[in-house]
Amino acid sequence: MNTRVADFRKEYTLKGLSETDVQPNPFEQFKIWFDQAVAAELPEPNAMTIATATPDGKPSARMVLLKGYDQQGFVFYTNYQSNKGQQLIENPWAAITFWWAELERQVRIEGRVDKLTAAESDAYFNSRPKGSQLGAWVSDQSQVIPSREVLEQRLQQLNQDYENKEVSRPPHWGGFRVIPSEIEFWQGRPSRLHDRLLYNRGEDGDWVIKRLSP
Repeated sequence: MNTRVADFRKEYTLKGLSETDVQPNPFEQFKIWFDQAVAAELPEPNAMTIATATPDGKPSARMVLLKGYDQQGFVFYTNYQSNKGQQLIENPWAAITFWWAELERQVRIEGRVDKLTAAESDAYFNSRPKGSQLGAWVSDQSQVIPSREVLEQRLQQLNQDYENKEVSRPPHWGGFRVIPSEIEFWQGRPSRLHDRLLYNRGEDGDWVIKRLSP
């Protein structure tokens, strides 16, 4: 017997979200929610969907890992020659979504995207385990390959080449920073009447909070 997708239904009852609950700065509010997701021991709380688009508007989305955030924006790393890397270089705008199901929360972020400086990318690359460093050299991300064995053979050769050497960052690998123009905090509520608070950045750089209808 097939399960009807339309029959899946969950009532959200854990918490509410009011304007008096949140911080005036969305980065400070994000820190509160992110720290709570970490404290709840959720699996990979830094996992996020990032949506990009080609210059003519064809969208695509995938999961990546947040590797840092501050008042400037949200940082992740990738191969610049991958599909998402090329799309971000040609059309430097993105949308991010965090989904913390156990807390009945999501955060949506939209904004322009800048490449990190070489020094910033080097600093993170040098902090990675050696296997991850070599993996950045092994993978021609998003390109067609004939088999899994191709990757394993490349990795085996690089392990030998760098047995007692430091691994430098590939020039085609590095970070992006999503600089938000808006950030939405979503808290699930009963009867699908969810709480949605949207922070919009004004031309003066100040943030304005608006409540959205669910």
